[in-house]
Amino acid sequence: MKLQVPAVVHTLFEVAAFFVGFRYYLFLKKKEGDAIPVMNRIWIIVGMTAGALVGSRVVGAMEDPSWLHNPTFANVFAAFNSKTIIGGLYGGLFAVEITKYFLREKNRSGDLFVFPTILALIIGRIGCVLTALQDHTAGGPTSLPWGVDYGDGIPRHPLPLYEILFLAGLWFILIQAKQTKKLIPGALFMLFMVSYTLFRFGNEFLKTDYIYPWKLSAIQTVCVSGLVYYYKVLFRPKTLLAYA
Repeated sequence: MKLQVPAVVHTLFEVAAFFVGFRYYLFLKKKEGDAIPVMNRIWIIVGMTAGALVGSRVVGAMEDPSWLHNPTFANVFAAFNSKTIIGGLYGGLFAVEITKYFLREKNRSGDLFVFPTILALIIGRIGCVLTALQDHTAGGPTSLPWGVDYGDGIPRHPLPLYEILFLAGLWFILIQAKQTKKLIPGALFMLFMVSYTLFRFGNEFLKTDYIYPWKLSAIQTVCVSGLVYYYKVLFRPKTLLAYA
């Protein structure tokens, strides 16, 4: 299968992902309510957005650290023009925790963002499916029948498509968990973060990114750090259950 689409298509899907995801968040907030006061929620969203922006670009820049050997303005600008979802998620998480600390907000804030985030990721990844080579989300070469030629004559793993299928399955699983299990506040968000982090860690082995001396890419390094942060979810999942 051969696929060549203008890079601007990816930008259009990114914009659509943010718009639709945020509208879905507002819908769920109105439908399910929110334990967090309005102004605190606004500041949390501001902090999350800023943290996601910084985190996505810092991790994106470190995917290929060759610019460090020649840090001219052009090289640095090009490096930090790259973005990664996993960097955005953990950058946003870090910023939210700092924001909540200063607000003295004790309520968990992540559950309302889970399904809007998944929806936004799916929409954004549709753009990546179409422009994977240009935005560096294509996988390595493959001889599998579903390999995609993005214009360089090499059939590659369609990693964005793998992610879309994973996210659709994760959405279904989390909906079932929400409806059938009595979960503590924040449990859905933690389950999403751990599941997505594990998926990205494994999916990255199908790419041809720069590998650091510790045998992991920048994204995989962030994934490992994230799994350490969420070690209780991995090793003590029953802590996510609320008992009457």
